[in-house]
Amino acid sequence: MKRCKICKTPFTPTYSSLQATCPQPQCLIAYGRLIERKKATREIRQMRENIKSASQYRNELQKVFNEFIRLRDAKEPCISCAKPLPVKYDAGHFYSVGSYPNLRFNEDNVHAQCTECNQHRHGNLLEYAPRLNERIGFERASKLLAKRNEPLRLSVEEIKQKIKEYKWKVKNMRMISE
Repeated sequence: MKRCKICKTPFTPTYSSLQATCPQPQCLIAYGRLIERKKATREIRQMRENIKSASQYRNELQKVFNEFIRLRDAKEPCISCAKPLPVKYDAGHFYSVGSYPNLRFNEDNVHAQCTECNQHRHGNLLEYAPRLNERIGFERASKLLAKRNEPLRLSVEEIKQKIKEYKWKVKNMRMISE
């Protein structure tokens, strides 16, 4: 016995074990329409994906990257003021995205920061700098300084790959934390 996907009544499949609905004509028609709607929705989603610009992909990557940073540093204090992080906190860049866009997605450049330090104190960089050396070490901080002026050009395919990579990392971190 199976349950009809449309009217939810139990039935015995008559023509295939993969039969999704009872043999009532209205259920068969409704199920056909449901399948067509799902197919159309998938096609629309694919069309929207195909017309996305590089900046839209970059913004999507930024959201996933920031989420990763927040999960990675959830148990750490604010990198600037060293206070425990509040419920809502930011992923704060040491080298700003506007001045150094090549370091936008560099994990050593971004750390959990309370909203007060990040937004109201413009990153609170005077306190951020010494704690950055403590957190990632002097060698990695020096490499970050050297990378400041290196150009970074990500193609749309590379951005898509990074989105997949960070979504995977976020998913794994959530599974570990649960």
